[in-house]
Amino acid sequence: MGMILGKFVKKPEAKVTDLDLVSVHRDRVQYKITVSVFNPYFHPLPIVDVPFSLKSDGRVIISGKLEDPGSLKANDTTILTIPFAVPHDVIVSLVKDVGKDWDIDYDLELGLTIDLPLVGGFTIPLNRKGQIKLPTFKDLL
Repeated sequence: MGMILGKFVKKPEAKVTDLDLVSVHRDRVQYKITVSVFNPYFHPLPIVDVPFSLKSDGRVIISGKLEDPGSLKANDTTILTIPFAVPHDVIVSLVKDVGKDWDIDYDLELGLTIDLPLVGGFTIPLNRKGQIKLPTFKDLL
């Protein structure tokens, strides 16, 4: 099936383009994941599901999914923004483990499931590793 799918059915292409700190609140820190998806079809494609998991040092920091993901624009690139919040107590725990550089190494796993014509649900697995800035104590106060 994979070989047939690869030869005859066009597939959307996706990549994680960013993971950013958005804002700091008393009880949580807001981040966002940005995903760029190209739809090769001349009609919109419904996005079925976008679950994600953010890990650091083997432990899950946060997991969830994009609510109401919508659809991909026809024959164009769609930018998906996936907001998520990390609770204050998790940030404090990470800060204790990190020490003084305020960056943590992360591993992001994301699945983008799209409803393809004639095929049905098709999932594009996306992974990204990198470093993300933690807010300082001053930011948290």
